[in-house]
Amino acid sequence: MTDHDYHIPVMLSPCIEGLAIDPNGVYVDLTFGGGGHSKEILKRLEKGHLYGFDQDTDAESNVPEDERFTFVQANFRDFKKYLRLYGILQVDGILADLGISSHQIDEPIRGFSTRFDGELDMRMSQSAQLTAKEVLNTYDESHLHKIFGIYGEIKNAKTLAQAVVAERALHPFNTTENFKKVLNRFAPRGKEFKYFAQVFQALRIEVNDEMGALEEMLRQTVEVLKPGGRLVIMSYHSLEDRLVKNFINKGKFQGEVEKDFFGNLIRPLEPVHRKAITADAEEIQQNNRARSAKLRIAKKL
Repeated sequence: MTDHDYHIPVMLSPCIEGLAIDPNGVYVDLTFGGGGHSKEILKRLEKGHLYGFDQDTDAESNVPEDERFTFVQANFRDFKKYLRLYGILQVDGILADLGISSHQIDEPIRGFSTRFDGELDMRMSQSAQLTAKEVLNTYDESHLHKIFGIYGEIKNAKTLAQAVVAERALHPFNTTENFKKVLNRFAPRGKEFKYFAQVFQALRIEVNDEMGALEEMLRQTVEVLKPGGRLVIMSYHSLEDRLVKNFINKGKFQGEVEKDFFGNLIRPLEPVHRKAITADAEEIQQNNRARSAKLRIAKKL
């Protein structure tokens, strides 16, 4: 399996340009996956070093044989701690592509895809405890309502939560097809696939605590980046993008940006571009997963 079979990297050139690579610098790819972004970074390094993180054991099969590269199997919410184990306190650039890899979606056994029948799993790390099956079969109605409404951004979240609780009393949920039979009753006609995708997204975010992990990771980037260092983050849905945008623009996730006595903004990062970068039509045609991607680049002040 090649890295491109595993996952076609989205907006590869803008990501690499955004890092403004110093050939002798230290870089971190927080979402190694198929290694597409990492391999491009390595092409531009001389005496520099790259640390690649991924919590998914499947990603390890894509690790390049290169003494300038170190693979760390860990969730990116712990990246500062792991870098310290390697004696790295500050780096020149950090990259994170928050999208789920094509490989994970295309593996029926992982339960991420609406296209295949598989176990309701959805764990990014196979060592994690919580699965989508457990969420659907044990969470109470109000908790399910919140997940579907906030993480899935679906309009009939309350009705769906009620239906899940009623259905599981008779038939516990085990497989994706099992669950989709219930979803079919509530999906808007002609928009079934989008509805399924939104509900599956909500479950995946809950199972992997993706919002909590993202907040923890973003806070650490400020401590780990050198002054002038670059942060390059690509997100695929509005919840993630809002967190990233607020953190870059305000230095926090909510509320207004703070100012000093002279009216200057108090924030640790500065956006390199005013607006998010999106994929062009040609890339979207070649790789459909690029259509929802938003790339934000920041520099540490």
